[in-house]
Amino acid sequence: MDALPVTSGELLGLASSLAFSGLFYYLYRKKAKALARIQEAPKLQVDDGLPDLLSATSGQCLHYVALEGIVLPAKAALSSQHHEELQGVIQKLVLKEHRLIWNSLARSWNESERVVSEQVYTVPFALASPSAEAVTRVSVESPLRAVRLPLETVYERFQHPTHGFKDLISHYLSGEKPKGLLETEEMLRVGASLTGIGELAMHPDGTLHLQPPADGSSYFLHLGDWQTLLAEMESVSSFWKGAAVLCGLTGVAVILYALCQAYQQRRHKQEQEEQRREFEALWGNGDIATESGEDASEDACIICLTRPRECVLLCCGHVCCCFRCYEALPSHTCPICRSPIDRVVPLYQA
Repeated sequence: MDALPVTSGELLGLASSLAFSGLFYYLYRKKAKALARIQEAPKLQVDDGLPDLLSATSGQCLHYVALEGIVLPAKAALSSQHHEELQGVIQKLVLKEHRLIWNSLARSWNESERVVSEQVYTVPFALASPSAEAVTRVSVESPLRAVRLPLETVYERFQHPTHGFKDLISHYLSGEKPKGLLETEEMLRVGASLTGIGELAMHPDGTLHLQPPADGSSYFLHLGDWQTLLAEMESVSSFWKGAAVLCGLTGVAVILYALCQAYQQRRHKQEQEEQRREFEALWGNGDIATESGEDASEDACIICLTRPRECVLLCCGHVCCCFRCYEALPSHTCPICRSPIDRVVPLYQA
């Protein structure tokens, strides 16, 4: 069986599309699984009925719940470095350097960034009920193990550097230009509404704790309610699903194109074989020597000058060569007028 007429570029595109399709499908299944677990998880709020609920469960533990409450520090809260009136329980300070890098291929400057320093501070905190009458609190354990930290930006400043004439020359010679430093501060503020999705357990001392699930499920801390988190995850899941389908369709298109090329090549070979059988049936399988004389020389193939002219070249209609010389032509163009040859038919002489 003939090999599929696929170029190396098409093979690379097929392999890449199938690989990316598999990767995107894996990410989609992972997000869809986490989404299904959140949808099935009990939806609770911090109130004074939680201890009784956990006491009635097996092992005094709910393995996966969505719990909503207000953030309160267990001890002294963290103060913002730039706004003293702001207090929080998680603080993240990031300093990024922005640079312009010369791209010689695109002949343009591309922006890049790198993290110069990153510091994260936390203090113990708990989720409490919005109601002032409720006294129950749920301690949040290992917040840094959450899928994403529930932080909001409280300070941002971009510092532009000053450059001298020598600095500008060195920047153009080196192909790198410092653009500036971006300083940001993010915090989980005291009093923010937070939804935690994880394992809710009661310890022997009667305290309640929200902690990462023991079975390895995703641990979420999200600003706002669980419906907002669900909508965001559905959007991400749909994106990965669409990307997987798109890459899969690209791979299918490459395969169909290769099969179409193989079919066309096979059909072309069959047509050539049918033409060969027609000429063999007309002239015989052996070589036919031409007769000497003026008429024989005028009817001889203009290429080999030995066999008679056997075929009509279409669409130009020239009768100039034998079938074997036609097959040996380096390109499918008429030897006389150089027009493309669409097909060839045998010449029947009375």
